[in-house]
Amino acid sequence: MSRKITHFETHDVRFPTSLSGDGTDAMNTECDYSSAYVSIYTDGESPFVGHGMTFTIGRGNEIVCQAIASLANRLIGKDPEELFKSMGKTWDWMCSDPQLRWIGPEKGVIHIAAGAVNNALWDMFARARGKPLWKLVVDMTPEELVDAAAFRYITDAITREEALAMLKAKEAGKKEREATVKELGYPAYVTSAGWLGYSDEKVARLTKEAVAAGFNHFKMKVGADVASDLRRGLIIRSIIDDPQYLPPGSKGRDPNSPELKGKNAGPTGAVLMIDANQVWDVPQAIEYVKSLEAIKPWFIEEPTAPDDILGHAAIRKALKPHGIGVATGEHAHNRMVFKQLLQAEAIDVCQIDSCRLAGVSEVLSVLLMAAKFNIPVCPHAGGVGLCEYVIHLSLIDYIAVSGTMERNVLEFVDHLHEHFLYPCSINSKGRYNVPSNSAEGYSIEMHKQSIAEYEWPNGSYWVSAKGSK
Repeated sequence: MSRKITHFETHDVRFPTSLSGDGTDAMNTECDYSSAYVSIYTDGESPFVGHGMTFTIGRGNEIVCQAIASLANRLIGKDPEELFKSMGKTWDWMCSDPQLRWIGPEKGVIHIAAGAVNNALWDMFARARGKPLWKLVVDMTPEELVDAAAFRYITDAITREEALAMLKAKEAGKKEREATVKELGYPAYVTSAGWLGYSDEKVARLTKEAVAAGFNHFKMKVGADVASDLRRGLIIRSIIDDPQYLPPGSKGRDPNSPELKGKNAGPTGAVLMIDANQVWDVPQAIEYVKSLEAIKPWFIEEPTAPDDILGHAAIRKALKPHGIGVATGEHAHNRMVFKQLLQAEAIDVCQIDSCRLAGVSEVLSVLLMAAKFNIPVCPHAGGVGLCEYVIHLSLIDYIAVSGTMERNVLEFVDHLHEHFLYPCSINSKGRYNVPSNSAEGYSIEMHKQSIAEYEWPNGSYWVSAKGSK
């Protein structure tokens, strides 16, 4: 049956998370988690639909929605099945409009808007095949997966031929890895206890709850005040290192095991990470993190400007004698930044973002590069919708690309999942469950009621909020 893309809708959806301090850090002191959301529709007796979004923290979300509309308008009249044949070529075409490209290129508002549109197309593709997105991709042949990725500007780091050989080498174990992750779940870490705007009492309570829920990797925000960061870090360490807070029957994990070696794990096998959200200059980052050595972090995340590759390399070199690694990627705006971070040996952990990169096709290229350079991928999540997205990407990485999840952890933040038809979930071991509904696609379809309530500026919540003022 022939179908054409006929129309799309965009929605500027904002949640008032600044009222509770959720998402606060040294750089981002007020966050209203927001979704620049798009739905793309076809005609036909059994029409296709695809939903996508990118994430912002409030003001400016309307600008992203305008950019999404400019990009999505290019899809009108296209046959989705033709687009699905090579999602890599489709991605290249989507990003090639010369006038729209000029306001990037491949960075900033136009690029995250391209991420929303590309993600919506992948959602449509997965729904059309009756599979969750991760399953659609891992069931591809190595040739099909390579054709789905974006390779322009990165062939000095990885060629199509190298990627194909890597994927073929992992092909034989895919079914076994899929069965393993379905049984165990995908390893997660929790950030919900570590927001900068929380009181010490709230930090302690949420940390205890996270330990009891089975988590053993924890992240806290730092960068506003050394004394405060040390105090909060020691509070968290005092809880995660104490066996009395472990779930009933749990003895913790061996801190010297291969999956924890080099992570500064405490006596219960618990790992602490810290995140500065780009607040420091390079020399300041080095000295500040050295002063936090007592809380034994595995890594410092985003210690400086996200596209300062040489700065990250200098920080990593300076902190290595102290046993502290460097992670970044949440704001790495395209695959070329990741290419350089990997080539410069600037990071110990690669943190892709499902919306900062321009959708699944560009994410695939970064997964392939990280696997070649043997750097673990631990995606950024949280926000709104990001946890729903990134479990698919980590499953693709484990099953089809890197073949490992032993040292990987995927961020989990317990915010706003109730607004999605297919929310992510965590098992009793602190691991993501594998999405399994054949109708969910990329798991990002939002409840219509949530859109009606929180659409800016005329959703029912925002209208009543204005009235109350």
